[in-house]
Amino acid sequence: MSFGARLRDAMDRRGPLCAGIDPHAALLHEWGLDDTVAGLERFALTAVEGLAPYVAAVKPQSAFYERFGSRGVAVLERVVAETRAAGALVVLDVKRGDIGSTSQAYADAYLDPASPLASDAITVSPFLGFGSLGPFVETARRHDAGLFVLALTSNKEGPEVQHARAADGRTVAGTVLDHLRALNAGEQPMGSFGAVVGATIGGTGEDVAINGPLLVPGYGAQGGTVADLRRLFGSTLRTVVPSSSRELLRHGPDAAALAEAARRTNEALAALR
Repeated sequence: MSFGARLRDAMDRRGPLCAGIDPHAALLHEWGLDDTVAGLERFALTAVEGLAPYVAAVKPQSAFYERFGSRGVAVLERVVAETRAAGALVVLDVKRGDIGSTSQAYADAYLDPASPLASDAITVSPFLGFGSLGPFVETARRHDAGLFVLALTSNKEGPEVQHARAADGRTVAGTVLDHLRALNAGEQPMGSFGAVVGATIGGTGEDVAINGPLLVPGYGAQGGTVADLRRLFGSTLRTVVPSSSRELLRHGPDAAALAEAARRTNEALAALR
């Protein structure tokens, strides 16, 4: 099955929620853990235990593991493996973007099943030109994996690039969305090439109907609400994958409390269907 088909199936069975597992130092301390590899491992694997059996996808942010070097990456490998064993898809948040052989190396590292970090999908940046993502696109197709391409992010610096207009009048974000729409054309039940669109961007005049999933960070603790999702995405709500991390993770270190938080969040999001 393609990534788009697997994600659609998981969302229909488990609800649309994507749970972020971002073990930054402040959260480790909130859980009573040291900011060490041991604390990282306890945090991350407890979060997997509490969340992965109950959500469509889990999104680990690679940077919070990489900061511990090879031992942190080894924990990330376990997060990927144990999330998949629990039945959730893995969206690895790496935001890679480069050209040529370097892009291919990144694609092989995160999308090739031979890699210990192989994930169902990754986040990528198109701002070296959408064509620079070619190795990611082809590798994803070859391995039935997916991509989530940055399009309309909610950081305050984003509009400087994303709202800029090209000679043809399209915004950079609009151009990215057009490319994704072309990649997903004719795919059923939806394509495997998604866009990242923040829940707190306030509004957009762009057409986000790309026949692919929309990964929407910022739901929950960062201020995004169900009302925001309805307003921003309208008729494309069924393709929205809201991502929440802090709102869920604050319920740790009790795995059962994490599971209950995921259940309640998915119930709230059921109104989107």
